[in-house]
Amino acid sequence: MDLVETVYRESAAIPAEERYGLTAQIRRAAVSVPANIAEGQGRSTDGEFLNLLSVAHGSVRELETHAMIAGRLELLEPSAVSAILENAAEVGRLVTALGNALRLRSGSQYRKR
Repeated sequence: MDLVETVYRESAAIPAEERYGLTAQIRRAAVSVPANIAEGQGRSTDGEFLNLLSVAHGSVRELETHAMIAGRLELLEPSAVSAILENAAEVGRLVTALGNALRLRSGSQYRKR
């Protein structure tokens, strides 16, 4: 949730003409992360949860890419890009750790490929 707040706060500085372009993409990717984690937690099996954690992790990477693009196009200040990337990296580590814990709990049946 902190990642979403950071993204919304920092992406507010992107010019209005990007409202339906890069701003929407960055925000959609950020919101997708906790949404997929929550959906996975609500599923009935660890396998389903792990699948949605994988989707969440993909959204983290998508968000990082969008933030870097916004920085390269000078739509975001370097400090804003850094704030997003730092938060995204932390969330990525947490999602990975949660997935690893679920795999350990579930045994070899859901080993990472």
